[in-house]
Amino acid sequence: MYGIPVPRYAFVNREVPYQELDYFIEEEDYVEVNGNRFWKPFVEKPVDGDNHSIMIYYPSSAGSGMKELFRKIGNRSSDFHPEVRRVRREGSYIYEEFMPTGGTDVKVYTVGPEYAHAEARKSPVVDGVVMRNPDGKEVRYPVLLTPNEKQMAREVCIAFRQAVCGFDLLRSDGRSYVCDVNGWSFVKNSYKYYDDAACVLRKMFLDAKAPHLSSVIPPTLPWKVNEPVQPSEGRTRQGSGIIGTFGQSEELRCVIVIIRHGDRTPKQKVKLKVTEEKLLNLMLKYNGGRPRAETKLKSAVQLQDLLDATRMLVPCSRSGRGSDSEAEDLEHAEKLRQVKAVLEEGGHFSGIYRKVQLKPLKWVKVPKSNGEGEEEWPVEALMVLKYGGVLTHAGRKQAEELGRYFRNNMYPGEGTGLLRLHSTYRHDLKIYSSDEGRVQMSAAAFAKGLLDLEGQLTPILVSLVSKDSSMLDGLENASSEMEEAKARLNEIITSGARAIHSNGISECPWMTDGAGLPSNASELLPKLVTLTKKVTEQVRLLAKDEDEDLAETSPYDVILPYDQANALGKTNIDIDRIAAGLPCGSEGFLLMYARWIKLERDLYNERKERFDITQIPDVYDSCKYDLLHNAHLNLEGLDELFKVAQLLADGVIPNEYGVNPKQKLKIGSKIARRLLGKILIDLRNTREEALNVAELKSNQDQCCTSTKTEKDDKDFPPNLFIKSDDTRRSSTTSEMSMDHDDDDDKETKYRLDPKYANVKTPERHVRTRLYFTSESHIHSLMNVLRYCNLDESLQGEASLVCQTALERLYKTKELDYMSYIVVRMFENTEVALEDPKRFRIELTFSRGADLSPLEMNDRNAASLHQEHTLPIMGPERLQEVGSYLTLEKMEKMLRPFAMPAEDFPPPSTPAGFSGYFSKSASVLERLVNLWPFHKNAHTNGK
Repeated sequence: MYGIPVPRYAFVNREVPYQELDYFIEEEDYVEVNGNRFWKPFVEKPVDGDNHSIMIYYPSSAGSGMKELFRKIGNRSSDFHPEVRRVRREGSYIYEEFMPTGGTDVKVYTVGPEYAHAEARKSPVVDGVVMRNPDGKEVRYPVLLTPNEKQMAREVCIAFRQAVCGFDLLRSDGRSYVCDVNGWSFVKNSYKYYDDAACVLRKMFLDAKAPHLSSVIPPTLPWKVNEPVQPSEGRTRQGSGIIGTFGQSEELRCVIVIIRHGDRTPKQKVKLKVTEEKLLNLMLKYNGGRPRAETKLKSAVQLQDLLDATRMLVPCSRSGRGSDSEAEDLEHAEKLRQVKAVLEEGGHFSGIYRKVQLKPLKWVKVPKSNGEGEEEWPVEALMVLKYGGVLTHAGRKQAEELGRYFRNNMYPGEGTGLLRLHSTYRHDLKIYSSDEGRVQMSAAAFAKGLLDLEGQLTPILVSLVSKDSSMLDGLENASSEMEEAKARLNEIITSGARAIHSNGISECPWMTDGAGLPSNASELLPKLVTLTKKVTEQVRLLAKDEDEDLAETSPYDVILPYDQANALGKTNIDIDRIAAGLPCGSEGFLLMYARWIKLERDLYNERKERFDITQIPDVYDSCKYDLLHNAHLNLEGLDELFKVAQLLADGVIPNEYGVNPKQKLKIGSKIARRLLGKILIDLRNTREEALNVAELKSNQDQCCTSTKTEKDDKDFPPNLFIKSDDTRRSSTTSEMSMDHDDDDDKETKYRLDPKYANVKTPERHVRTRLYFTSESHIHSLMNVLRYCNLDESLQGEASLVCQTALERLYKTKELDYMSYIVVRMFENTEVALEDPKRFRIELTFSRGADLSPLEMNDRNAASLHQEHTLPIMGPERLQEVGSYLTLEKMEKMLRPFAMPAEDFPPPSTPAGFSGYFSKSASVLERLVNLWPFHKNAHTNGK
């Protein structure tokens, strides 16, 4: 009827507990029923309707585990079990696709088929904590229904023959689904709902017994007609520390934040050519038997197969190496041992941390098994194992604390920061992440702090974070330009000279090629290599002791030094490992040595006598990681190595994204093009929504003034009843078509219903968009912001970033873990709608955890250092105090570098306002009828 696909589901019917069924298959990340595959996350419901134990199973890419939903017990409605990864088999169950709803459930209540009231609450799938008011009732707030949802309410009421009826609604991917019908049910704490119910009943009675009076008697209750309007709260808003206060007529409308992930383990890669039959057969097993096709191994089953094969190939004993006497054979054996150690790390496989690529290199012709002709068979392949880059306990703590800071400082005007605004559905929040595990977990930890959630990160990640790799991942679009920049950077460093292209602007040192590089960079490189070798040798001795201990164990014994899966929600260090003298986290000495020996070999090729400057950031990362997390190992010379690496990295890292401002702008615009386009769309949509509401309010005020003297108003109140049959047939088609037009944008939104809201300022609404990404996108976006005026199309325009901030950014060098850029938009309600100064943009940024582990002066920093966590620097202005950046100027400066809006899916409006901001007069008219701008409107509450 609505053109909405029904969610897939399947029955698994067992006549006796634990009955094996030939049509049911379970793997690590999916179940298959009669050939229909349900990938995690999926929902498992008992067939017995009286059994309310519902399970949600999460994929390994999100950390695995299961969440059990149940009827509320105290302040709990669900529990998360990270160790449960297998489905239940003791009964009969229904399996369904999990539907992300933005962490919100909608409860709908009908009073007859012509009236529907909706309330939203925090979904139990988020953290399982039930929010209650002082009276012990669950906290819910009224929200608006779309035209389609109103029609659904009518049909549920009729189909179940239940005039007073309650049902549950899920909004997912821009669509709405009824998931449960409760029958006799009504709202607990809304005077307005019961007033409406009284009006509905009175109209029913009049229609039945006195139809001539039905259209004459006003719909409002007699004692409500002359009630005074409660004054709304003042509009003075207190900003955050660096922002201060702003005008009484300004309202915060939009907050856009681009955030780098938190502290992580060093990223690692192992490359080796393999000729072993077991590994080649494994490649063929998972690439469909195609001899020239590569394969990727990520699932638990695939990685376990690889581990089994590797264990058979790695010699248990270290004595009598034989063929390992050759250097290449020795290196190959070391790499195989490294692969085995990586696969055994943590005792639990997860594609979010480890992935293997097998690519055929050589083939031979062999007779077919049936003797008819020949076929190709691979004899050599390249194995690439990527691992590491895992969010640490410190990274989780940083992200959660930053979320808490944003909650209390970025949203002025609410006594409890963001929570009041968000819980009353006046806050439109969406969180996006790249595909990398560390970025996703940073987003989930930030959301936990922002929304004051409890529990582990996996349910929060699946419920609230959306992945968008096309916008927040990848450097492919600028790969050639970055290679040019690295080549030029290498030339500058190794030549010991620097070409100056400052155009005579001596006060702008960032305009030179290779700005920020130390003048003695070529002299520091040999010192960097010497110190790296010194640290590597110490780690080798530690690894040798561990290797000898492992040689005495069975090759099939699984070493479980650390469980990464159970550590997903931890924000504190593993004290037992530190006390035992082991490396922090999941890394053993063997892997720690593999990390350092690879850095040593890659940094300087002794045979060719050549430095690889692209390895400098990796050396710096490893130094900083070990100084912060492994200081207890007392590696001699590590602090000196860090200082040298930092001097070089501070110059190399910013210049990898362009050695001069024009090249930085070119590379930045290619990497961040889609993200820039999305930011402009966010700002535009916020502006259009605010202008439409302001215009409609103005029109309504004029309408109320012109009709104030009329005594005989026979119209029914706005939005009280669903339209009658005749008008519904003509209007539903257009409403449904407008809903359909918005289907391409999958953002699920909720909007407070102002008529029923128990808040002082129901019209206040803030849009928040959080984009979690990696270092490349933070640098790229910042480079576009500060150098956009250098583009030929913008000659003569001033930079979006002031001179003081440009100088500060030049000295900043590194945008470290949890660095961020904030774009806030304010609306000046005292300025004319068409005035460019109606919307003001404020730009701030933070350097993130940009504090050296060697800096121990500050008492607070020393305390955090003991917890292996560095503090995040506070926000800094990108504009002069008192300056005024309009949205119009921001759009003009960024549009040349952003993906055009027409290349994106058509933007939609909030689900509760579906179609209300369309250009058609009829739709705008519906919003007038919806919004309580009448002079005699009354919001019941505080």
